[in-house]
Formats: sequence, C-alpha cells, structure tokens
Amino acid sequence: VLFLQIVHILNMTSAKIVSFLLHPEESLHSLQNRIEFETGISSGNQELLLETGICLDPRKPASQCVIDGVRGWDSYMVYLFDKSKTVYDGPFASRSLSDCVNYIVQDSKIQLPIPQLRKVWAEAVHYVIGLKEDYSRLFQGQRAAMLSLLRYNANLIKMKNNMVSASQQLKAKLEFFHQSIRLDLERYSDQMAYGISSEKMLKAWKEMEEKASQCAQAEDIGHLDEQIMALHTEIVELQKSPYARRQGEVMETLEQRAIDLYKQLKARPPDHAYSDSTDMVKIIVQTVQSQDRVLKELFGHLSKLLGCKQKIIDLLPEIEVALNNIKEADNSVMQMQGKRQREIWHLLKIACTQSSSRSLVSSSLEGTASTPAATSFPQSSSGNTAPHPLSSLAAPEDGESFADVIRENVNYLELFSSILQEVRQEQNCMMVS
Repeated sequence: VLFLQIVHILNMTSAKIVSFLLHPEESLHSLQNRIEFETGISSGNQELLLETGICLDPRKPASQCVIDGVRGWDSYMVYLFDKSKTVYDGPFASRSLSDCVNYIVQDSKIQLPIPQLRKVWAEAVHYVIGLKEDYSRLFQGQRAAMLSLLRYNANLIKMKNNMVSASQQLKAKLEFFHQSIRLDLERYSDQMAYGISSEKMLKAWKEMEEKASQCAQAEDIGHLDEQIMALHTEIVELQKSPYARRQGEVMETLEQRAIDLYKQLKARPPDHAYSDSTDMVKIIVQTVQSQDRVLKELFGHLSKLLGCKQKIIDLLPEIEVALNNIKEADNSVMQMQGKRQREIWHLLKIACTQSSSRSLVSSSLEGTASTPAATSFPQSSSGNTAPHPLSSLAAPEDGESFADVIRENVNYLELFSSILQEVRQEQNCMMVS
C-alpha cells in the first residue's frame, strides 16, 4: 500500500475531486483519457496545473503529479482547468449534510441526550471544517491559475521586448538606408553629364527607395504594444485585488467556535440531561453563507484571470508574426544595401578603367608623335658645323628601325582597342544587372 501512487485531481469547473490510482510507467496521455471519462472534459481541453502554476509536461510520465516522499502525499492536489472556458459559473453547492446533522439543522431546538448530542456535534464540526477546507483547496487552485498567468505574462513581456528591440533596429537601418540612397542619387545626378550613366540602375535605386518605404510598415507595432500594456495593467490590478488573497478568515473563526462548542459539550458529565443545538446550527448556517460569498468572489476573480490568460494566448501568435515581418524587412533592407554598394563599386571600377585607358592612349599618342620628329632631322654634311641637339639619337642602322617604331604603335593601338572593348562589355553587364 505504501508504494501505491494516487493522484487527486480537483476539477475547478465543478469543485469536485476525482482520484486515480496510477499504474507503473503510465503516460500522462493515458491519465488524461481517464480524466476525460470521469469529468467529460476532452484531453485536448484539459490543463493540469501543479500548485506552483507549472503545467504538466506531456513528455513525462503521469507520476509527475505525485510529490516524492510520504509527508503530504495524500493531500497534494493537481488542478484541472477547461481551456475551452474562460468564465466559471461558481459558486457551487456546498458539500451535502449527513443525516444526523441535517436532522438538527431542520429543527435546531430539538432536545437530545448529551451522549447522542456529542456524536451529532462531532459530525457538525467535521462538516464546518470540511467547508473551510473546500474553500482552501479552491483558493489554492485560483493561486495556481494566477501563477500560471504570471508565467505566461513573463513570456509575453520577453517576446514584447524582443519585438520592440527588433523594431527599433529596423527603424535605425531604414533611416540610414534612406539617407544613404538619397545622397547616392544626388551624387549620381551630379556626375551624369560628364561621367557614367545607367537608366536601368537609376530606376533600380528608386525602386529600392520605394521598397524601403514599404518595409517601414513592419516596424509599426504600436497597436500590439498598446494591447500588451493594457493587458499588463489589467494583470497588475488583478494581483492587487483583495480577492487575490485568502478570504477565509470568517470561516476559520467559525471553525474555531464550532470546536470550542464541542469541547464545552464534551466536558459536561454524561448524565441524563438534554440540550438543543441552536448555537451549533447557527455556526453551520453562518459557515455555509460565508462559503457562498467567498466562493462567488473567488470564481469571479478566477474568471478574470483566465480571461487575461486567453488574451495572452491570442496575442502570442500576433507577436510572432510581427517578429517574422520585422526580420524579413530587415533582411530585405540589408540585401538592398549590399546590392547598391556592389553597384557603386562596379561604377568605380569602370571609371578607373576608363581613366587608365585614357592615360595610356595619351601616352601612346605622345610617343608616336615624338619618334618621327626625332628622325626627320638630317645630319649635317659639313664636318665643322655644330652638331644638332637631336643628333645624339641612334640612327636606324645603329639600333631601332622605322619598321620597329611602326610595329610598336600598332601594338599600342591594338591594346587600346581591347581596353575599349572590355569597358563596353562591363558597361553592358552593368546595364543588364
């Protein structure tokens, strides 16, 4: 018997306890099927919470419902909620009276012998204690729901912070991109008259600017932020509410009064005296009325908790979608920035190529023009005439011939033609891209 594992499930929708003997290595899914058979709540709508507000892990066995050790194992509860409901219809009917207690409640002035009255009052005290314990268990279930809500809220705040951070980063990147592309367009327009121009590239840059403006829509998370802040305020108010704290002080006082009455009766000698149950019945009635009041407040507060939790569950997918949109817009902006920078460097390459080709051509033309001039001066036939300044140049027969000079010029011309052809090809490639 000591090794048996029994789990007690408090159904928060009906305030009733159902207990199950766990089979060795039983899965949580199997336990949920048994709970569904007993309570009518489908396994898909069951939410099983521990006292700490932690939801049971479906990957672990059903034995996770039972605490380790002997102390308190028989009073440990798992709280069952129906995820398809956010409004609970409590308070529920109080536990039923036993026959003898119901007898004195129907007629509190009836006289009974002291020995018999002791037995009846003992059951009455047990009934009053049971009412208080029923409320305590339901309050613990409400507390578990509050702790679960706070866990959901912590996850919501974390996702909200990630969303706000991503939105701010996207906004900064968009501002940088807009300023960069405006400056590039201005500088490009300034150099079109004497530099390189490409209508296709210009059109692509303007399309990038328009696309970046569309990406700015992803950073607009104001409506989600407002909903989250309003929900956060509502949760804080629920935490501050007096109904979030135990309201059973009156019931505890009545419980103590019932125990004191029973002790007074027990101290009386077992003679042939008779007595009525007016005082005990008054305590029973007050305890039932107090329980009705506190349970009405408890279930009203519980419904608000579950309503907030459902709002968080509905908001989480919207935040996930907003995060994905921000990430996609961020990637798009970075791709456009990279593409534009590659095009700028491509333009710079073409400009440098054209500049080098111009300098090469000018140097070739200068070399071609100076060579015939140097060879056109005839040598003086007079031996006593002063030598010409260019007479020191090597004669054709001493070194380079006129044919070599012409061949060199032809080589320069071919090189220049190939450079021009390469530039045209790069310009065409840029136009196509």
